[in-house]
Amino acid sequence: MTKKQKLLSLTLPLGVIILDQITKILIVAKIPMWTVGKSFFGDFLRIVHVRNLGIAFSLGDGFPDHIRSAVFKILPLIALVVILIYYFKSNEFTPFQGWNLAGIVGGGFGNLIDRFFRPDGVVDFIDVKFYGLFGLERWPTFNVADATVVVCGTLFAISLLKKR
Repeated sequence: MTKKQKLLSLTLPLGVIILDQITKILIVAKIPMWTVGKSFFGDFLRIVHVRNLGIAFSLGDGFPDHIRSAVFKILPLIALVVILIYYFKSNEFTPFQGWNLAGIVGGGFGNLIDRFFRPDGVVDFIDVKFYGLFGLERWPTFNVADATVVVCGTLFAISLLKKR
């Protein structure tokens, strides 16, 4: 990827962060915490307002504040900065991989904004029925940033496997 392509790919994290934060602002303004705002297709898809002090699947939400701060704020921030530095210094990524890394960075920063500026935790609001698969009646609630990290991370991993 050229420097110009790499700079252009930074529009994706910016877009993800903006979309993520706008949706979270709307959820906080329109739906009381811990309630369902709207249901679609019966109760298959619900828009809810929950908060997550932990990481994926609420892991670590019971950790003491100082541990949570170090593990869920500082380490991810360092990791995202390292990814960005490596991305700009390296020429080993394809444009497809570059865009996926950009999506991961955007999603990561979207949730970090919540971790630093929302003391009640990351705003999650997309709630999907999971029909008892893996013992889950509903998939853990997530947001735009989470979805972007999962989709782009999966595509990035597949591209690395395919490259080998």
